[in-house]
Amino acid sequence: MKLAAGVSLGPYVIAGPLGKGGMGEVWRARDSRLAREVAIKALPPEFASDPGRLARFEREAKVLASLNHANIASIYGVEEAAEQQFLVLELVEGETLAERLSRGALPLNTALALALQIAEAVEAAHEKDVVHRDLKPANIQVTAEGKVKVLDFGLAKAFDTVGEQHVFSSPTMSLAATAQGVILGTAAYMSPEQARGQMADRRSDIWAFGCLLYEMLTGRQAFRGDTVSDILASVLAREPEYADLPATLSPRLRETLRRCLEKNPKGRWQAMGDLRVELEQIATDPAAGISKAPGAPVNRALWALSSVAIALAAAAAAWFLKPSPPAPATPIVRFDFEIPANQVPLRSSGRRVMALSPDGRHFAYNAFNGVYVRSMDELTSRLIPGTESAVSDIFFSPDGEWLGYVAIGPGQLQKISIVGGAPVALAPAAQTLGASWGRDGTILFSDTEGIMQVSSDGGPPKRIIETSGTGFAGSPSMLPDGKTVLYSFARGEGLGRWDQAEIIAQQPGGMPKVVVRGGSDAVYSPMVRLAKPSNPTRE
Repeated sequence: MKLAAGVSLGPYVIAGPLGKGGMGEVWRARDSRLAREVAIKALPPEFASDPGRLARFEREAKVLASLNHANIASIYGVEEAAEQQFLVLELVEGETLAERLSRGALPLNTALALALQIAEAVEAAHEKDVVHRDLKPANIQVTAEGKVKVLDFGLAKAFDTVGEQHVFSSPTMSLAATAQGVILGTAAYMSPEQARGQMADRRSDIWAFGCLLYEMLTGRQAFRGDTVSDILASVLAREPEYADLPATLSPRLRETLRRCLEKNPKGRWQAMGDLRVELEQIATDPAAGISKAPGAPVNRALWALSSVAIALAAAAAAWFLKPSPPAPATPIVRFDFEIPANQVPLRSSGRRVMALSPDGRHFAYNAFNGVYVRSMDELTSRLIPGTESAVSDIFFSPDGEWLGYVAIGPGQLQKISIVGGAPVALAPAAQTLGASWGRDGTILFSDTEGIMQVSSDGGPPKRIIETSGTGFAGSPSMLPDGKTVLYSFARGEGLGRWDQAEIIAQQPGGMPKVVVRGGSDAVYSPMVRLAKPSNPTRE
């Protein structure tokens, strides 16, 4: 049946077209029974002749009908009239985000306000185990008052349209649902795992959310190309042009966006709720929302824990880090902390005697009677219960809630909550010099034959870099690309000659690249610039 103005579908009288996309035509209609305006989405004709697919779609609609959130457009029902299958949807006045973005980038405050509403909608759906899978500007309606309504939540997986479509009009595209390598979603907003035909989960929605946020801030798609194939290649192999972001955007918001667009799902934000909380903090903190000028430095703190700790920190800074020039509006913050006599740092079992949490809220140090932690809002440090045995090489988890270390007695890599409790064994670690906890949920640590990797939940470790018989590696950490390991290497017998150590960058299976000769214990920081050594030798 051909729909047009004046045609009736049961109690619904068609008023006029609203739009057309890969998931069917949408019409404005009048519900004569309830005297309200609704949106009618006519399903593709193949649904009427495929009872199995129609039943699947009805099951999805029932799940979506359970979503009750102010930022999710409601589904009123799945109906059939005059041999026409259609959805009855909440009618949302306004324009799509795609139409809004066609006029260019949004002001930061507007972009954050819309992003927060989108995040709340996605979070609410994820809590009901509903994944959108096709989040894009065309599926987000914005009212004149700035109210967001997310459309088509979860409906994409019930459709099965075949054929390549024009990517710039943001259609849904897919191959047959039963075919190998099914691709579902819109090219410019598809996650790498969707582009490979793999299963989409909540982290795929977080990727698409990152694409939306990038586009709101820049007015350009994060991944572009002339064809679907070009765009998918960009999604799989290239990074967004972060240089297109506003120059005054704060490092905190840049990092938040970057974590949305990690190609490895394990490196992304793992929950929309956590991402939403971060955006709320940014939105309510003017200092975090916009930098005063490009390159403005971030506040730093210097900790004086002991003469050894100071020497280590000073040596690392002298070798690798050149701080940005201070600005009057953001003065450097310093404070001293004198360690009590009964908490003398343990200096003989490992190179790392102190650690700072990634968010800067806590620091910990290794003493003879256990590991002590101090929060920045507290005046004293406290012993972490459960760390009374000799430990070394302490390091924080990315969220700052866990502390990793090597238990010297059993020669074991362990972790423990910073509030104390039972230590959790992760992997054997008989001889280790340094470890780090990555955002992807894995831990790197060294042994006598190279660099090992193990899940932060424990399990069999695997060697990812081999240095057997040539020296000793230490202080490994994963660089932001998720592929390159930065570590120190001392050639020679036993633990090697650390006064002649090298700092090396290497990908598993690749060749080592010497970054600095005559240095060790390098730490990558996105907030400062790397200084050039006085006489660098590079390979």
